[in-house]
Amino acid sequence: MKRIISLILISTLGGVITLGTYVLFFENSHVKIDKIEDTRLKTIPTNYTNALYSSAENTDFTIAAEKTLNAVVHVKNTMYKTIQDPFAEFFYGQGNGTRQYSQIGMGSGVIIAADGYIVTNNHVISNATAIEVTLNNKKIYKAELIGADPTSDIALLKIDAHDLSYITLGDSDAVKVGEWVLAVGNPYNLTSTVTAGIISAKGRDLGGTSNIDSFLQTDAAVNPGNSGGALVNTRGELIGINTAISSMTGAFVGYSFAVPSNIAKKVIEDLMEFGNVQKAILGINGVELDSELADKLNIENANGFYVSNVIKNSGAQKAGIKANDVIVKLDQVKIATFADLNGYISTKRPNDIVNVTFLRNGKMQDVNVTLIKREIAKVSALGLDLENLSKEELKKLNISNGVRIMNITNKELMYYGVKKGYVITSINNNKVYSIDDVNNMIANKSSDEVMRIEIINLKGEQEHYIFK
Repeated sequence: MKRIISLILISTLGGVITLGTYVLFFENSHVKIDKIEDTRLKTIPTNYTNALYSSAENTDFTIAAEKTLNAVVHVKNTMYKTIQDPFAEFFYGQGNGTRQYSQIGMGSGVIIAADGYIVTNNHVISNATAIEVTLNNKKIYKAELIGADPTSDIALLKIDAHDLSYITLGDSDAVKVGEWVLAVGNPYNLTSTVTAGIISAKGRDLGGTSNIDSFLQTDAAVNPGNSGGALVNTRGELIGINTAISSMTGAFVGYSFAVPSNIAKKVIEDLMEFGNVQKAILGINGVELDSELADKLNIENANGFYVSNVIKNSGAQKAGIKANDVIVKLDQVKIATFADLNGYISTKRPNDIVNVTFLRNGKMQDVNVTLIKREIAKVSALGLDLENLSKEELKKLNISNGVRIMNITNKELMYYGVKKGYVITSINNNKVYSIDDVNNMIANKSSDEVMRIEIINLKGEQEHYIFK
C-alpha cells in the first residue's frame, strides 16, 4: 500500500515538474516570438500601399494632357524610289525599264511655335521626298524641312499656318528621377495617344546604338509611331522628344528614351540661325570614374570625369585645367558620368563660357572655360575620324573644300592604301565642306544606294572609292 502511495506521489510530482518546465520554457518562448513579430510589423507603415496610390491619384495629368494633345502632330514621310527593271526593258524596249515606287513612314512631331515650327526625329523624315503633317483637328499641311541633325536625331519642320497650339520647352536639366511624365504621340497610327510614367533615369547612354549619350529614360509606354512625339512634365512643359525603345520585339517592354529638351532646343536654334549644328567641346580627353579606377589612381572621390589629357590651345588648357583633374560639376550641374558631361556640353555652342568645378589633389577648384568648336569627329559608318579644314589649310592644299582624315579603322580603306592626311572632297558628286556634310549625306543615303567617295591623296592626286 505504501508503495502504491509512493508511486502516486512520485507520478504527481513528476507531472508538476513537467508542467512547470513546459510553462517556463515553451510558453515564455512563444510570448517572445509574438513580441518579435509584433515589433517587425510595427516598423512597416500600415498605410504604405494606400499612401502610394493616394500620391498617384492626387497627381493631375489632365492639365498636361490638354496642353499637349493639340500641339502633337502626325507626320507622314513619303519617299519615292526609282529602280531599273531589266525584264521590262527587254520586253518593252530601251527606256521602258524604269519603275517608280513609294514608301510611307509614320511618326509624330511637336509644334513649338504658333507660326508652324515643328520638331521631330531625323529618322522620322530621313530620305523623305514629301512630308505631310496632320494636326489633332484633322487639318493636313505640307511641311518644309528646315534642317536636320542625324547626330542628335532631331529635325525641324515648318508648315504654313498661324495661331497654332504649341508646347513651351522646359528645362530637362531640372528633371528629377521619379518625376511623373506623359508621352504623347501616334503609336501604331493611333492618333492623340497619351501614356503616363516616371523618369526612370537621366544621362542614359545606350552603348553605341545611338550617337546620343544623354537620354532621358522613362517607363511611359512608347511604341513605333511615337518617335518625334512629346515627353512632358505634369505642367505640360516639353522636357524631351521621344526617340527610342529598348526591346527584343520592337514593341514597348518597359523602357523608352527621349532626347532631352535642352539638347533639342540648342539643335533647333542652330538649325534656324546657321542651317547646321554648332558643336562645342571643352578640350579634354578622359574617362568617367568608378571605384576601381579611383583606387588605382588614389582618388578618394569615385564620381566624376577623370581628365587624362588636355587638348592644346583649347579652352580647357587656357583656363588651367590639367591632366589628373576630376571634373565634378559644370555650371553647378553634377557630373558623375561621361554621359552627364557630354549631354551638358551638347546644349552649348562654341565660345559659350562654362564654369567647371574640379578636384585637384583633393581640393575643390573652379574656373571659367570658353568652349571651342569641335573640329574632329568620328564617322562610324566610314570607319574614319575626320577634321574640318580652315580656309588657310584649304588654300595651302589648293582645293576649295574638303575634310581631312585623321584616323582610320576601316580595314577595306586601309587595304587600298588610304592614309591619315587624305582629304575627302565629295560624296556622290556632292561637295563636302564639313564633317556635318558627311554625316548628313550618310544619314540620307538609302540602304541600297551606292556611295562614291572622292579623295585627294598626299600627292594631291584624286582617288575614287565605291561603298555599298
